[in-house]
Amino acid sequence: MNLLKFHHSRNQLCAFLISQTTPPHPSLSTPYFLSLPISPTPHGRLSASTVYLFPPNSFSRPKLFKFRNPRGSRVEAQVWSGEEELRKFDASTDHEEAVYQKTLRLVECSMFAAVSGLAYFLSNSLAIEGYFGWFFALPIVISSMRWGLAAGRKTMVATAVLLLVLSGPVKALTYLLMHGLLGVTMGTLWRLGANWGLSVLLCAFVRALGAMGYVLVSSFLIRENILALITINIHASLTYIMTAVGINTIPSMDVIYAIFGTLLMLNCGFFVLLLHILYGVFFARLGMKASLTLPRWLEKAI
Repeated sequence: MNLLKFHHSRNQLCAFLISQTTPPHPSLSTPYFLSLPISPTPHGRLSASTVYLFPPNSFSRPKLFKFRNPRGSRVEAQVWSGEEELRKFDASTDHEEAVYQKTLRLVECSMFAAVSGLAYFLSNSLAIEGYFGWFFALPIVISSMRWGLAAGRKTMVATAVLLLVLSGPVKALTYLLMHGLLGVTMGTLWRLGANWGLSVLLCAFVRALGAMGYVLVSSFLIRENILALITINIHASLTYIMTAVGINTIPSMDVIYAIFGTLLMLNCGFFVLLLHILYGVFFARLGMKASLTLPRWLEKAI
């Protein structure tokens, strides 16, 4: 009778151990960090002292729970990636740089126009225009070389408007004819990298046209033909020289006009050549030698 009770209790113990080692459902297994198993016996046999607090399959890698967001696509669309942020930063930086360059160009053109207009106004007021005639075209050339052709034209127009307010239309028109057009032409040719021979020739021609325009404007204002007075004086001087030499020929007016035009071109040509040399040395000292097209003899001298 005792033997039957012992056998019956042994079967109940084995069933209890088997039920404990088999989990009811794999999804309800205990996490890995909570498993504290007791090592089995050396012979691998089940005994009453062998107790598993947690099932053996709890040593497997735990499964991570994934939460699904039904609006995940919207969230991802709202989050900017690093490339998009960098692109937006570069765009904003470029925009700020462009605004800064435009502001700097406007400030420099205004400053050059103010300096040129004030210098021209004071030189006319003090009757020292002949000593500062080389300076009036320089601000326009600097603006053209630094900021382009449009900046040079804007500097010339701003200076003319300033002189129009300070001195009236006559001084403003005189500045445009004698210095403004020359500065714009020289700045344009230098900006485009033209040869010095072509630049001197074209600038001398523009200077001569400006001088002729100045003479015509002055003739209109004083109600006197200054050009006729100039040609008459040239004719009288040439006739006196030819009579002194022993030549009894009277030159025609066509010859007088040709001589007048030649002398005017020579005067303007030498003036423009001196301006080219002076401005070339000035820009080279400013560190803008790489943007200039200087002749070899001037490069060696500098």
